[in-house]
Amino acid sequence: MIFWIASYPKSGNTWLRALLSSYYYTKDGKYDQRFIKKIGQFPEKKHFENFEYDKNIITGTTKYWLKAQEKINLDKNLKFFKTHNMFGALNNSQFTDNKNSIGAIYIIRDPRNVITSLKNHYELDDDEALKWMVNKENYIYEIENFEKDGYGNFQFIGSWNMNYKSWKIQKKIPIKIIKYEDLLNETFVVFKDIVKFINTVTLNKQKIDLNKLKNSVRTTFFDKLKDDEEKNGFSESVVSKKNKKKIPFFYLGPKNNWKEILPKKLQIKIYDSFENEFKELGYE
Repeated sequence: MIFWIASYPKSGNTWLRALLSSYYYTKDGKYDQRFIKKIGQFPEKKHFENFEYDKNIITGTTKYWLKAQEKINLDKNLKFFKTHNMFGALNNSQFTDNKNSIGAIYIIRDPRNVITSLKNHYELDDDEALKWMVNKENYIYEIENFEKDGYGNFQFIGSWNMNYKSWKIQKKIPIKIIKYEDLLNETFVVFKDIVKFINTVTLNKQKIDLNKLKNSVRTTFFDKLKDDEEKNGFSESVVSKKNKKKIPFFYLGPKNNWKEILPKKLQIKIYDSFENEFKELGYE
């Protein structure tokens, strides 16, 4: 069965996967970039290699979402998957169901900090980034490999608030929603609660290993991840369209403070765009 690590892009998904891969896939809980790759992305082109679809049609893979997951689940083992895809249906095709999925963690982040990371990752200006976040029909795919893969890595993400709501309101699988800010401020406590939730949902009766938990937290601080990327690179970083160099994936981390970085005008525009969610989530 699949357990989802879901989020809108640039919301802390990678950090959470670093924590989880360190805890569940190492002996001592110490982060190693090799193990974060064990938590792959869905959908990806490789999941549809045995299905006939037109790679040049944007939504060509959607009708095979469930069939691809059925194939993944043939060995009946628990698997973690990252996704930025919305929960629900597209072109009458469901993204997932309770026959293929067992649970999910959804990590949400203040959109005023999300936008700064989006600007860096996708090389956008303020207006472009805001337009990107409010676009209800927004989708992403791997541009670098487009000639070979086409839209095989298509993910329908919608707008920032639509993405969050789609996972929040679904009733098909158990879900735990966490705020990036809580994970940042009380990493050990929040991460322990996440592991407890995962173990409960997946019927894992093993007692939580506090030493592994501590090591997972200690070795995945932002500065350590950033330093590791500088030394060894990071597979999820993308190439700049401007200078053809890799854009650092681990950018600002805890230093990404909208109060100090964002122009007041942009702060107001973002708040006005997502006012209901700001109030619901307690973002000032």
